[in-house]
Amino acid sequence: MTNRNWDLTALLNAADPQAALAERNLWLVRLLEWLRHAPREATAAGTPLPLVRLKHLLNVLERHPEHAFNFSSVIAGVWNDVDAVSLFAEVGFAPRMALWHEFLGRLRRRVLPATTDTRDLAALFELLFGDENDEDWIAAIDDELLGRLGLLFTAAPDDGWRVEMAAAVTVLVSSVHAAGLSGPLRVRMDELLLQDKPFHQLPAAWEAVERALAQREDDVLAPSLQFLRALLDRCRAAAQTVPEHLEAHGVSVDLMFSVEQLTARLDRIEALLACLVSDAPQRELLRLVAGLVRVVHERRSLRTLFARHYSLLARKVAERSAETGEHYITRSRAEYRDMLQRAAGGGAVIAGTTFLKFFIGLLGFTAFWGGFWAGVNYAASFVLIHLLHWTVATKQPAMTAPAMADKLLYIDRDDGLQGFVDEVTHLTRSQVAGIIGNLALAAPLVLAVQGLCWLAFGAPLVGEKDAQYVLHSLDLFGPSLLFAAFTGTLLFASSLIAGWVENWFVFHRLDSAIAWNPRIVSLLGRGRAQRWSHWWRANISGLTANTSLGLMLGLVPALIGFFGLPIEVRHVTLATGQLAAAVGALGVGVMTTWAFWSCVLCIAGIGMLNVGVSFFCAFKVALRSRGVRLADRKRVYAAIRQRLRREPMSFLIPPK
Repeated sequence: MTNRNWDLTALLNAADPQAALAERNLWLVRLLEWLRHAPREATAAGTPLPLVRLKHLLNVLERHPEHAFNFSSVIAGVWNDVDAVSLFAEVGFAPRMALWHEFLGRLRRRVLPATTDTRDLAALFELLFGDENDEDWIAAIDDELLGRLGLLFTAAPDDGWRVEMAAAVTVLVSSVHAAGLSGPLRVRMDELLLQDKPFHQLPAAWEAVERALAQREDDVLAPSLQFLRALLDRCRAAAQTVPEHLEAHGVSVDLMFSVEQLTARLDRIEALLACLVSDAPQRELLRLVAGLVRVVHERRSLRTLFARHYSLLARKVAERSAETGEHYITRSRAEYRDMLQRAAGGGAVIAGTTFLKFFIGLLGFTAFWGGFWAGVNYAASFVLIHLLHWTVATKQPAMTAPAMADKLLYIDRDDGLQGFVDEVTHLTRSQVAGIIGNLALAAPLVLAVQGLCWLAFGAPLVGEKDAQYVLHSLDLFGPSLLFAAFTGTLLFASSLIAGWVENWFVFHRLDSAIAWNPRIVSLLGRGRAQRWSHWWRANISGLTANTSLGLMLGLVPALIGFFGLPIEVRHVTLATGQLAAAVGALGVGVMTTWAFWSCVLCIAGIGMLNVGVSFFCAFKVALRSRGVRLADRKRVYAAIRQRLRREPMSFLIPPK
């Protein structure tokens, strides 16, 4: 599009005020490219490259009035032929208050080429200032150079920009007025800040200022402007209470995006007012242009969009997981014994899950349906464990990590650091209790069922062929450890899904709907509706986590298999049950072979990877969602090592 080798003479000779608008726009784009690519050897110390050529351009125009006339005529013609309101009122703002609509718009701007054949100054502005460094050199223009820039605009009407800017303020005030009165935002703002109805009063207040500006009534302008700015501050304060409401009642990224758009429009109104009422507006106009360049490049970034608007949702999901995770951390011997008992109950259910898995394999389903029914088997088992208030050890890390991240907020103090180390020991102990409890009952129960089948039917429930496959699949030097790490990511993903669904449940007030919906109350009765409401509010996270985890363990490997990737899942409790079934089929003599002990070592690695990967992922998300930077890692690690030396058994058994 642009030839960077154009020299200034060629550019000035190409300036044609009578050319088509697309050609004049293209000439301006080429001019800006020429400014950016000044030779480095011509750069004065500390002077940005474009300013070197800008000064050279002004020197040439001052010596050649005919070039100056053509130059300013092109700029004046472009200004007259384009819609300048869009530049002031639309650059940096989404056309709709919807995050995903903005995402698609940004994606389109990144992928599709733009054209200079446009009457939209906002679109032309993005082409003119396509370099992220443009903001820096524009802001570096000093007062002397700023005064000389008037030479470039001699053919333009003196107050033409004021008319367009006032129209832009009208558009922005209308948008703020509509957004502030919209139901989703209005009902979430602080009622005290809305008592004097600042959003209602905005249009009339701006009309008074606009009328005073047009009639140059300085005595009327001052109080009108003061009142308008007070209303803008009031509107901003009201909008900033929406995130506080969302923190307490469930997060919506679309609403957060709407709040950000509203406050950004308020800031733009303030910037435009500063230009309109200033006696010497050149500096304010320059500051406005630099700000517009910045927002143009911010709007091109997809990463910035999602990082900004999903941070609050990530924090809320992590907080809800932290609330659940507290139940998985044992801090006393009584809680430790309770964890062992609940984990043992979970292991008993997993024993039945193991046999159902082998039975589903015998039915000869296709890959998808085999994975689907395996997922249903896992999900039903995990939900049953949840409803019986038992536990599966590998579900704990993703839930407990956010609770751990909360403790990191205070590690700058010695007592806070020791509190974090205490929590590490509690968590490690809880994990050990959970895994021991799961395995202590799962393996013996599977062996017992295999033995009973030998006695009753003369053959085990799981045959020799399946047993040999188990020994092969759990080999220490096979891919099982890689599959175990992959399973850890699924365990983490289930906690995210659970947190998101619980946030969605709370945001839409479904617990209140169950308790007070007329149809539900008439069907269940008031008392039962209230109990159902409390039950769903307490269990929605657990049900979602267990259902999603089970389905992912079954379906994700099948779906990935469609792409030729032989991914499987390796869950420590299920793997232990499978190995116990293999021993029951092949006899206890297999326990003297390397194949068996290779599987035992592999299962130990599977357990560590299931727990470690899940905890690591959840811990990193929790840290980022809270804005915690673990800078003093050495201090934390030293404190943990010291506890290991002084009280090693505290990581396995709770103290008396």
